[in-house]
Amino acid sequence: MQPSSPRPNRSARRAVLAAGAVLAVLLSAGCGGSAKPGAVWQPGGGASASGSPLPGASADQPAARPAISLSATGDIVMGNAPSRLPANGGKGFFDEVADALSADLVMGNLEEPLTDDTGTGKCAPDSTACYQFRAPPGYAAHLRAAGFQLLNQANNHGYDYGARGYANTQKALEEHGLKHTGAPDQITVVDVKGVKVAVAGFSSYAWSNSLTDIDAATAVVEKAATMADLVVVQVHMGAEGADKTRVKPGTEIFYGENRGDPVKFSHAVIEAGADLVVGHGPHVLRGMEFHQGRLIAYSLGNFAGGGRSLNPSGRLGWGGVLKVSLHPDGSFVDGSFTSTRMNSVGKPTMDPANQGLGLVRQLSRGDFPNTGARFDADGTISAPEAG
Repeated sequence: MQPSSPRPNRSARRAVLAAGAVLAVLLSAGCGGSAKPGAVWQPGGGASASGSPLPGASADQPAARPAISLSATGDIVMGNAPSRLPANGGKGFFDEVADALSADLVMGNLEEPLTDDTGTGKCAPDSTACYQFRAPPGYAAHLRAAGFQLLNQANNHGYDYGARGYANTQKALEEHGLKHTGAPDQITVVDVKGVKVAVAGFSSYAWSNSLTDIDAATAVVEKAATMADLVVVQVHMGAEGADKTRVKPGTEIFYGENRGDPVKFSHAVIEAGADLVVGHGPHVLRGMEFHQGRLIAYSLGNFAGGGRSLNPSGRLGWGGVLKVSLHPDGSFVDGSFTSTRMNSVGKPTMDPANQGLGLVRQLSRGDFPNTGARFDADGTISAPEAG
């Protein structure tokens, strides 16, 4: 059961999309208003020229489109060139978690450029407190092999090797058939089984849609809502560290940087039309809640840190795969959280102890007693009972 709240903006948007769809059907059929509606037929229905009606369809109404599944992860670093790359050139890096990722649309937060050295790394050669990452462009093949289809670049490492490194990453992804999102004003629309999904990435950095300017963020989401059936927000938000698992009201500051107000931002983009918010950034798992019937995952933690690029110790090593099924109107069908962990060299593996699930369950109830997501022992997600 999911809590319900009025969403007038969504109702209006759905009405516009529905009207457009009806008009498109009429135009494609050459209808000028006098044609009679025809039945919806099942292809390959035998010798009959008419075939068989689709389940749930009638002569006046086409069959409803099915729900689609979306999966997402937190931070992904496959290694750090030139000297801290995984064995075997990274081949098979995601093999142990590939089955858990499987969904109609598989998304991840790519926390590094895929580029050769551009000569514009952000860290000085003698720096000891600056972190920059990059993996060879060919590592995009490992993402594709794992089943990823769309990667978010809106994060604090997207520009580690400057504008050229950022562009090289996009080129590498595109050469392997992967979509990307996260640049300013970029809304990436993907057709998933006939359902259009718009994905936009946000962070507190100039190379992405703004996390800190709520008005600008909601304008992006409102635009996305006119372009697709479903809107997914990928957002890199919140302070970092093993002790940053809690979600509290207000702005989070980390090393003098404004890392956004996670609750205010997430609620605002849902009210603007987002159907799912996927958070990452703190390098630890955080709780999940429902707002107006839509799920917010405040942080999915660290998923991969090849070459120990990300610290695999304790809670910093826990991550997971979020999987959500949504109707084309954005309503929640079901979901699950599958625990993963980074091994000693930062490779993603399954976590049979379900440490991440236990933490997310605890945090969701503690931080959001009335709106927090509920988790069964197997990770199945449900909304809290209304009232």
